[in-house]
Amino acid sequence: MNDTYKTIIKVSKGFYKNKGSKFFSFAFPVENESRIKDILTNLKKEHHSARHHCYGWRLGTEKITFRANDDGEPSSTAGKPILGQLKSFDITNSMVVVVRYFGGILLGTGGLIHAYKTAAADALNNAEIITKTIQYNYKLGFTYNEMGEVMQIINQENLNIVNTWFEEQCRLEFSVRKSKSEETERIFNNLYGVDISRIL
Repeated sequence: MNDTYKTIIKVSKGFYKNKGSKFFSFAFPVENESRIKDILTNLKKEHHSARHHCYGWRLGTEKITFRANDDGEPSSTAGKPILGQLKSFDITNSMVVVVRYFGGILLGTGGLIHAYKTAAADALNNAEIITKTIQYNYKLGFTYNEMGEVMQIINQENLNIVNTWFEEQCRLEFSVRKSKSEETERIFNNLYGVDISRIL
């Protein structure tokens, strides 16, 4: 079961120049669309005199959503090549923005595609790419009578405790990598007095 994905861990930059046009590229780690909006707002303020702010992004680990934007460039000459590089590097939860300062000479469709692709690739080549595991979160319900057995399994299976509530009725949240999730569910389902459910 494949339960890993690749992403970048901090901002990286790239650059490409052709016929006076300058293409500044930026790769960002992103977790949600509101973060994407903030990045675009900030870049447009910082590079307010640039002609275009084109981008592509991919979000998610199992079900991946994505988007590309040409920001006024001819259709599919900017956002699509940028998104293509994110796919080529096989990374997600990441965004690349390429800011173009127009140099006065038109590059043509092929020239634009090459420019945005090359600028995006430069930012990603400069990025620190890491492999992460897909984690599933679960919650347990039990009483103090089951506490010892529950904690023993948590330790044996090397599960990561996220939250605990030890009151009259105990609750505990933990995370486990996807490939171990079915076996972990089975273990707790076979433990009398313990309820387990996945947090979606």
